[in-house]
Amino acid sequence: MKLYSTSDKNNIVDLKEAVLNAMPRDKGLYMPFNIPRIDDDFYSSISSRTFAENSFIVAEKLIGDFIPRDELEAIVTDAINFPAPVVGISEGISTLELFHGPSLAFKDFGARFMSRTMSYFNRNEEDKLTILVATSGDTGGAVAAGFYDTPGIEVIILYPSGKVSDLQEKQLTTLGKNIYACEIDGTFDDCQALVKRAFLDDGLTEKYRLSSANSINIARLIPQSFYYFEAYKQVVEKNENIVFCIPSGNFGNLTAGLMASRMGLPVKHFIAATNINKVVPDYLDTGNYQPQESSPTISNAMDVGSPSNFSRMLDMFNKNHTEFKNEVKGFFATDEETEETMKEVYDQYRYILDPHGAIGYRASEEHRKSFPSDQVVFLETAHPGKFLPTVERVLEKKIDLPQALIDLQGKEKEATPLSNNYTDFKEYMISRAK
Repeated sequence: MKLYSTSDKNNIVDLKEAVLNAMPRDKGLYMPFNIPRIDDDFYSSISSRTFAENSFIVAEKLIGDFIPRDELEAIVTDAINFPAPVVGISEGISTLELFHGPSLAFKDFGARFMSRTMSYFNRNEEDKLTILVATSGDTGGAVAAGFYDTPGIEVIILYPSGKVSDLQEKQLTTLGKNIYACEIDGTFDDCQALVKRAFLDDGLTEKYRLSSANSINIARLIPQSFYYFEAYKQVVEKNENIVFCIPSGNFGNLTAGLMASRMGLPVKHFIAATNINKVVPDYLDTGNYQPQESSPTISNAMDVGSPSNFSRMLDMFNKNHTEFKNEVKGFFATDEETEETMKEVYDQYRYILDPHGAIGYRASEEHRKSFPSDQVVFLETAHPGKFLPTVERVLEKKIDLPQALIDLQGKEKEATPLSNNYTDFKEYMISRAK
């Protein structure tokens, strides 16, 4: 598998370098040089295979023989060992539940696949690999769970102070061992900027072997494409006009969906659904992309004002706004609209949405007003229990928590508080390298 940088298509690397180094020094992002199409007979027989079996076929098609077949099959089978059910909610609208993994968020798929892939590539290295990851909520917990106690790898998670839910914070600050957390006085965009700058800092790269577990790492995107095929398998007999609606923050999920589409997955359209941090919906409307400082909302994992994966998506559409807009529709909702949707869906259908899924449902409803024959599948990206205060306040009722979240409530967090100044973060990194 060969990959190129979105900043320089002549900067070509293999999968190992792209995974272990995460980000090219030219500040681009790695993309597959070729996204191969899967033969039509794969889709006609897709229902006869398990989630893991279909995922392995997709992974092998993308990766080729760069990882030996038996090794790749073991990685996929171990990583994709929990379900992703499609649940019908209302006429023409279903949700793909992606919260049945260990951290109860969609990022478990990417984190588990990536940790096992990195471990495979890193097993003959003498020096420790340090993973830097910025999180707006769910990435941190998934990465912490996915890499916990992995030999030869440590993880440093940067998260914005006061801008993740209490349970999300517990997931990334209570494991210990090889998992470390930095509580940054700033926004997710600040955290992401610190991580990106660290990769380009010779003073740090001399002391650390650095990689990233954010969706800037191609090993996160590959497995996130798997569950689009799994959703298709579950709904194709109901309707062939399938639209995926993706609650979006850093846009890794949508990028993975677009990759699946280019592999031949029959998708009619994609909807990019955001909160008021709507730089991509604005771009789709106007053709003008203007990153901006993010604003806090109740759907905090989507509070991203400068989404990294925009450059990947733009590259996939050859920087053509018309092509982009023809395949992807933009949508955004305010906090008030999000809460209204959570309440209405519970009252009418007794389905509990988290604040991110609620935006996905609202966008799906809006789409079906114009296209009532479409089957819309929106991604429910995290268990509503991870946003307990908001969900219980909006629904005016207590909700049951999974045991994994109950166990977290009594644990004490361990995190290093830091400013959003890069000099402070660099000093922290240098001090711990001694």
